[in-house]
Amino acid sequence: MSDLDEIDRRILRVLKADGRISNLALAESVGLSPSACLRRVATLEKSGVIRGYRAVLSPEKTGIGFVAYVTVGLSRHTKEAQQAFERVITGSPGVKECHNITGNLEYLLRIEVADLAAYKEFHTEVLGMLPQVSAITSYVVMGSPKDERA
Repeated sequence: MSDLDEIDRRILRVLKADGRISNLALAESVGLSPSACLRRVATLEKSGVIRGYRAVLSPEKTGIGFVAYVTVGLSRHTKEAQQAFERVITGSPGVKECHNITGNLEYLLRIEVADLAAYKEFHTEVLGMLPQVSAITSYVVMGSPKDERA
């Protein structure tokens, strides 16, 4: 839906900041009647512009004490090698994001686990066991002064 108008953009900005805002408050903040606002949001949802709503969890309070970004290079650049890698990664609960990227390496992962020991286990027992993996570089997150993923 590339024909978003300014009201749609305002709705999206407000919902991105607070997905639990009431329709009445949303309508007031974007200058629409509640019924018109509800129709707009329904259209944005139906068209796929709004893909869903989710809770933003506290890593500390959910047992996540270690976050790392990991680049992965593959030794074979075949479709089968990529699919095999992606199947394993998709089934790994500590992998929160997996991106096929351009450049010298094929994948960028975001890993969230309890601690360094849990990451070491993932690194050794998952990534280290995949025959198509030729390079692994870990970047440990020490802080996140800006994070708009939520």
